Amino acid sequence: MQSIIFDYAVFLLLIALSFAVLIYSKITGPKEQTKANYVFASKGSVSMGAMLLSITRGFLGVKVFLGYPSEFYYRGSGMWETLYGMSLAFPLVLYFFLPVYFNLGITSVYQYLDMRFKSRLVRRLASATYFIRSIQNLGVTVFTPCVALKTVMGLPYWFSIILITSISIVFTVLGGLRSAILADAVQSLVMIGCSIVIIIHGFFIAKGPLNVFEVTKERDRLDFFNFNIDPTLRVSTVSATLGQLFMTLSMFGCQQNIVQRYFSMESQKQVEKALWLTIPLTIFLFSLSWIVGMVIFTVYADCDPRALGYISEIDEIIPFYIEDRFYFLPGFMGLVLASLFNSGLSIVSNLNSISTVAWEDFVSQIPIFKGASEKKQLWCIKSIGVITGFIVMGVAFIVAQSSGVIDASQLMTSATSGPLLGVFVLAMFFPSTNWKGAAAGMISSHLMTLFIVLGSLSIAKEPNYLPVSTEGCTNTTFSPHIEPIFDIQYNQYKMSFLNKTHDEISSVLSTPEVDSSSTDDILTMLYSITYMYYSLLGTFVLVFVGVIVSYMTAIRTRDDIQYHPLGYEPIL
Repeated sequence: MQSIIFDYAVFLLLIALSFAVLIYSKITGPKEQTKANYVFASKGSVSMGAMLLSITRGFLGVKVFLGYPSEFYYRGSGMWETLYGMSLAFPLVLYFFLPVYFNLGITSVYQYLDMRFKSRLVRRLASATYFIRSIQNLGVTVFTPCVALKTVMGLPYWFSIILITSISIVFTVLGGLRSAILADAVQSLVMIGCSIVIIIHGFFIAKGPLNVFEVTKERDRLDFFNFNIDPTLRVSTVSATLGQLFMTLSMFGCQQNIVQRYFSMESQKQVEKALWLTIPLTIFLFSLSWIVGMVIFTVYADCDPRALGYISEIDEIIPFYIEDRFYFLPGFMGLVLASLFNSGLSIVSNLNSISTVAWEDFVSQIPIFKGASEKKQLWCIKSIGVITGFIVMGVAFIVAQSSGVIDASQLMTSATSGPLLGVFVLAMFFPSTNWKGAAAGMISSHLMTLFIVLGSLSIAKEPNYLPVSTEGCTNTTFSPHIEPIFDIQYNQYKMSFLNKTHDEISSVLSTPEVDSSSTDDILTMLYSITYMYYSLLGTFVLVFVGVIVSYMTAIRTRDDIQYHPLGYEPIL
C-alpha cells in the first residue's frame, strides 16, 4: 500500500514538474508578443541539445517507449529495419529541402508551393493533407499513454484521453514553441533513464545480455535481412527501408511541426549540424526500445502474461512488466507512468504547428480576418489550437479501437506521406510542371490511397503474432503484487493448449497474412499490399499524374515555363 502511495506521489510530482517547465520558460524566456516569436520561438533561445531531443521525440513519438518493445515481443524485429530508411532520408533533407526553405524565409512550409506553382489551391491541398495527417497521429500519441494508465491505475480510456488533451490545450494557450521544446527535452531524458534502468535490471534477471540474445534468436524474434519482395507481407527489409525512407522524407522535409523547429535555431548551419546529430540519436533511442523488448521477452519467454489473460492488449506488456518486476523500487512505476503521461503532452508543439498552418492557409483568407493586427493573429492561432485539441481528443477515442499503436501510427503516416512528399518532389525536381498537374496529382494520390485503405478494411485479417509459451508458468512466476487470475487446472489447460504445434497455434491465435499467389483477384491483391508501401505508391502516382497533366495542359512557349523562387532550376 505504501509503495502505491509513493508511486502516485511521484506521478503527480512529475506532472507538476512539466507545468514548472512551462512557467520557467515563460518567466526566463523572451516575451512571445508576436506571432513569429510564438510560432518559431526567438532565434537562439533554444539550445542545440534541447532541439535535438525535441526533433527526435517529435519524430519517434511516445510509441518508442511503449509500442516498439511490444512490437518486438509479439511480432519480432522486422520494424527495427525501418532505421535504414530513416538514416538514408536525413542527408536528402539536408541537401535538397533545407536550402529552399531558408532562402525563402517563410512562415508556413506550404508557402513554398504557393510561390512555386502560383496557386493557392495547391498550397491548401498540401496544408489540408498535413492537417489531417497530424490530427490522426496526435490521436495515436494521446491514446498511447492511456494504455499504461488503464493497465496499472485502472483509469478508463475516456478519463485519460480527456485529461491529457485538456492539459495540452492549456500548454498551447500559455506557452509557445520554446515551451514545447523544453518540455519535450525534459520528458525525453526521463524516458531514456527509465529505459536504461529496465534494461540493466532485465539483464540481471535474464542472466546477462548474451542469454537475452540467444533466447530471442532461438524463439524467432530476431529476423533481419528478409529480402522477400512480396508486397503483401506486413514488413520485410525491402518494405521497411523503402517505406520508411519516403515517410521520413515527408516528415522531415515537408511537415510543418518539424520544419518549424528548424526556424527556431540561429542559422542554417546549426540546423544542418542538428540533423546530422539526429541520425545517431535516433538510432540510439530507437534501438534502446528494442533492447527493452528483448529483455522483457526473455524474462517472460516461458510464461506469457497475455496468453494467461493478465493483459488483453499487446501494448500493455511494458506497464505489466514494470508492475511485476519493479515492486521493490517504490516510485519507479509512478515515474514511468508520469513519463508516458507527459509524452502525451508532446502534442503541444504539434498543435502549435497545426494552428499556424490553419491560420496562414485558411482562416487568414477570410475577409473578416484580413489585415488583422499581430495581437489578433496570435489570439486566433491560439484559438485554433484549442479547437484542434478537441478534435484530437475525438480521434484518440477512435484510435482506442485499433489493434496496436505501431500499426495505427504507421498506417496513418504512410497513407498521407505520398501526397505530401509527392507534391514537393514535383515542385523541386520537375520545373516544367504547373499547378494543374500538381493539383490533379494530389487529388489522384489521395483517392488512390484512400481506395486501397478502405479496400484493405474489407479483407478479414487479424494480427499475425509469433507463438508464445506458458510451459514455465508456476505460482511464483509473477511477483506477489500480481494477483493470480487462474487456478492450477486452468493453468495446466492453458499450457497444454500452447504446447500445440506452431501451425495449430497460428491457426487459433491469428489469421495468416494473405497469400498473394493463391488468388488472381487484382483488387484483393491491391487491398492486401502492406501499408509500408502506401507512401511510395502515393508519391509515384502524384508525380506521374502531375507530369502527364502538366504536359497536356501546358502552352508550349518559353513564357509558360514555371518560375522557381530560388532563381534556378532544381536537378531533374
